[in-house]
Amino acid sequence: MKLPTASHSLPPGSVHSLLTELSTARVLDVRTPGEFESGHIRGAYNVPLNTIAEHAREIRAAGDAPIVLVCQSGQRANKADDALRAVGMSNLYVLDGGMNAWTSARLDVVHLRKRISLERQVRIAAGALAATGGFLALLVNPLFAAVPAVIGSGLVFAGVTDTCAMGMLLARLPYNRAASCDPAAAIRALASANGNGQAQSAST
Repeated sequence: MKLPTASHSLPPGSVHSLLTELSTARVLDVRTPGEFESGHIRGAYNVPLNTIAEHAREIRAAGDAPIVLVCQSGQRANKADDALRAVGMSNLYVLDGGMNAWTSARLDVVHLRKRISLERQVRIAAGALAATGGFLALLVNPLFAAVPAVIGSGLVFAGVTDTCAMGMLLARLPYNRAASCDPAAAIRALASANGNGQAQSAST
């Protein structure tokens, strides 16, 4: 199969074709173990974004086969792409739109345990805090208006800098973690895979 060269970002259909036609192509899912359990691409390997930088050289040593980076919407996958390209990797593609786009395209998803995605958790938490602050400002004390103001400012900052402190905090909650996490084991499995293996989580 001739690999795509126009862009390192690929739509779901192109990723599906790549995985189907090229047995050595692999999927690296950089979401939390909890999100991975809730639904992932068959054959994917789970190494959370917050561990990518420290394991970047190990991933680079895993081989030159094409690797498709996946998250929920594409943002974290692009960050992982930056971190891996910084150590000299070029065999990388990003699933455009992430798992949201993959599921919308009705492509195969493996479900281990249903969980709410990190992006949805951030929206729920931020919305709940802002709404609570607004109601308290109306009913109790106007000073509570500072709460939605802080939340709104935080969301603007997250959008401008492409970082999200709330998301990083939520990712540490037990809900978003599996029983244990071993990125090194997932990377070893990634290195020995031929592209047709079963999904491997950083969770054991």
